[in-house]
Amino acid sequence: MVSIEKAVVARLKTHGENFEILVDPKLALDYKNGKEVDLMDMLAIDQVFKDSGSAEKASEHLMTEVFGTTKIEDIVDKIIKKGEISLTTEQRKEMLDEKRRKIVSIITRNAIDPKTGNPHPPARIEKAMEEARVSINIFKSAKEQIEPIVKEIRPLLPIKFQVLDIAVKIPAQYSGNAHNVLREFGTIKKEEWDREGELLVLIEIPAGLRDEFYSRLNNMTHGEVEIKLVR
Repeated sequence: MVSIEKAVVARLKTHGENFEILVDPKLALDYKNGKEVDLMDMLAIDQVFKDSGSAEKASEHLMTEVFGTTKIEDIVDKIIKKGEISLTTEQRKEMLDEKRRKIVSIITRNAIDPKTGNPHPPARIEKAMEEARVSINIFKSAKEQIEPIVKEIRPLLPIKFQVLDIAVKIPAQYSGNAHNVLREFGTIKKEEWDREGELLVLIEIPAGLRDEFYSRLNNMTHGEVEIKLVR
């Protein structure tokens, strides 16, 4: 459980009544965004309040009347998903910065400059977001905000999402560790072993990861890997 000092109020107003719980702000936002979170880890105290400030508890009768249950897990689920999470200015800024970094990272890893075929540096994407005055919603996941944000920055920054098919030939002595690296970057579409024990792979990766992918394979094989861009 999160400590009461670090917890914030999650509040749901429904049926003319007010219900509050004290929660870890980050875990509550993760849960609201669909991630798996242990509800008991998220709560500061195993209690539903009418007013957490005065420590006035919600009665079992009232919870049964409104939620149809007194089970804490079910009520917490409804409060988080349908209600509001109160954040301090500092917490909001911290979470906004973290969400911005995630968005920039996703764009950097998956998109390229169509003029050069190279990924945009994170600083360039951040600058375009600032110039476009992009609004980031801390209550939404980074992934679901990518499309509208890219639309906003595209007039300022040529950008294209693209995947690449790359053929890779890895010498036998390095093939044992290859799968972990390959799966980290993309989807293996085809693989086979030749007579000499070399691993032959066709992999699909986001275009923005191309340079990092080449570098990792070359480092792993000490430059003995063979790589060919198929498309």
